[in-house]
Formats: sequence, C-alpha cells, structure tokens
Amino acid sequence: MSLQVNVSAGAVSVRQSAEQLRILSVLNDLHLKYKPLTDGKVADYIPQLAKVSPDLFGICIATADGQVFEVGDYDYLFTIQSISKPFVYGLALEDHGREYVRTRVGVEPTGDAFNSIIKLDERSKRPHNPLVNAGAIAMTSIIKGTDPTDKLNRILDLFQRYTGHGILADMSVFMSERTTGHRNRAIAHLMLNFGMIDGNVDEALDLYFQQCSLMVSCRDLAVMGATLANHGVNPLTGKRAIPAEYVRDILSVMFTCGLYDYAGEWAYRIGLPAKSGVGGGMLAVVPGRFGIGVFSPPLDERGNSVRAIKVCEGITEAFGAHIFDVAFCSSPIGTNPLREAPPERPALASDTRNGHTPSPQLEPHRTA
Repeated sequence: MSLQVNVSAGAVSVRQSAEQLRILSVLNDLHLKYKPLTDGKVADYIPQLAKVSPDLFGICIATADGQVFEVGDYDYLFTIQSISKPFVYGLALEDHGREYVRTRVGVEPTGDAFNSIIKLDERSKRPHNPLVNAGAIAMTSIIKGTDPTDKLNRILDLFQRYTGHGILADMSVFMSERTTGHRNRAIAHLMLNFGMIDGNVDEALDLYFQQCSLMVSCRDLAVMGATLANHGVNPLTGKRAIPAEYVRDILSVMFTCGLYDYAGEWAYRIGLPAKSGVGGGMLAVVPGRFGIGVFSPPLDERGNSVRAIKVCEGITEAFGAHIFDVAFCSSPIGTNPLREAPPERPALASDTRNGHTPSPQLEPHRTA
C-alpha cells in the first residue's frame, strides 16, 4: 500500500505538519478498515468492466487551495462512467445557458435506478435530471461542435481543464458499451419519439459511450471535486474549468440526484454533493474546502461503490464535512478552506500535488 502527501516547496509550519499527518492518518485508517470488505459485486453488464480486480482500492483528498493526500491505488486508471455526467451537464450550460438547458432537462430526483426508462413519457417532455442516463444522453446530444470529432475534442478539453492533464478514452470499454448498450439505445429512441432529443441518435450515443469510457484515477476525481469546491478554478493549474455561475447548478443536482435511488439516504448520512460511477469511482465535494475521490470496483445493488460510501461517511465524520455541519459552523468563511470546519473537528490543511504532469512548484514528500 502506498501512502503519500505532497507538500509545497515553501515553508511548512509545525501546525500544518500535524494537520497533514492527521489527514493521512484518517485516510490510512479508512483504507485499512475497509480494504478487507468483500461486499458488493463488480459491474458485469458491460463485459470489459467485469475484468477489473475487486481488490483495487484508492482514496484521495484534494483541497481547494491545491493540496493532495492519497493512499492505496490512487493512480490506477479506470473508466469514469456516470461521474462524467455532471461535468458534461456543465458544458451544456456553458454552450446554451441555464434557461435553455432547463427546457431540455429537469432537476428533480427520480427515486429510480440510473438506467430507468419508466418515467420518460411525461408532460414536461424532458428527462427528470441530467444525472440519470436519459438526462445525460440528452445533455450530450446538445453539446456544440461542427461534427462528432469536434464534439468529442471539446469534451476531452473539458476534462483536461478539470484534471490538469490530457485524458483518453479506453477504446475496449467504448466498443463494449457500444455493442451491449441496448437499454441506452432504447432510452435514446424513446426520447427521440417523445421529442426530448433531436438529431442523429447514433452519433449522440457514440459520444455518450466515449464520454463514459474516459480514463481517470481517484486522484483525478479528487482534483475535479476540488475544482468545483474552488468555484470552478482548478487549484493545481490555476485555470478556470467552468464559469463560476454554473458551479452551483452542478453541485445542486449532484446533491439531490448524484446517487440515484440512494440519494436521500446519502444526503442524510454523508451530506455532500457527489456522483458515483459503475466503474467503481466516487467523487464528492465539500464546497469551499475539498474534493474526495475514491476508487473501489465492487458495487451495491444500486450501482454505487460499497467501499466508497463507507469512506465518504468516515471522512465526513472525521472532518465535519456534512454540508449542514459546515452551514451551522460559527467560524467565518474565508479564503482558507480549513476554516469552515467546526472547531472541535480538525479540518484539512495545506499540501499540493499535481496529476500526471508534474508541476514545477511542487516537491513530493512521502510518508510511509
């Protein structure tokens, strides 16, 4: 098992060092606690996903001021799957604006599974939200571009802004999804029938399958979460990934719809905007403070990573990260994301790490 903290080359105080060690200790304890957990099953409805080892397990936290803490298989690449949905929703907002996008997709949780088709035929003539498959396909179908290649390149550029490095699709997973994605094809054609999407259905589906096949690590997910926590600016590169005005839209639908028919229980127990994927990834955001990335392939019956739910609950408890813990905190909200945690619960401190492309400002430091 690998345990790592990357610290800025600048001066580090004793207090910061103690906080860094505490954060690493919490992540290490959670990793050791849930590594033996064997509940859940690796997704097999996409044949390529069934080949992933159920023993893989990584945890990462990235703070809004560019600090990263990681443990386990934090750099293992896996396909992003449904975690791509809120980010492509954000791109649709950029392309068309909030009012138009609201005519194409709602923001109501369904209470149904992510691939449900039973609520498509509605008076509103739009999918319930952008995080179920129907809504995500609708959002992908309206991404601007001169042709399918241009649209794909815009999506790749989007995720490069969020992760801070180039990103590629796993073509074997893409072809596997394309070959076996009959349910998504049915959903798309039903939406075409109901007037929920326009244009070439096959092109929209191919782009959606490619979007879900993009390869990320749990470190990437944490940095993407930290970018949302930092009002849309990637804390490692300093570059804006999305206009700040749309960050609230993304976080709102993640909070109410990100975990499908587990969303209410998640909001009650963990209380964070989040998104899961059947590839085993989980991304969660503590606004103004930090992003969480977890990777563990075995899923529960709702399609959420079993270990990831446990880890996020543990992090929430350890750092007072539930959104309503933060909301009722008496400390003033400042530029330092650490100050938002309740005072009796030590919060995240400073540390930095880049993704796959090393940053000249960072100097790694390892702790065994």
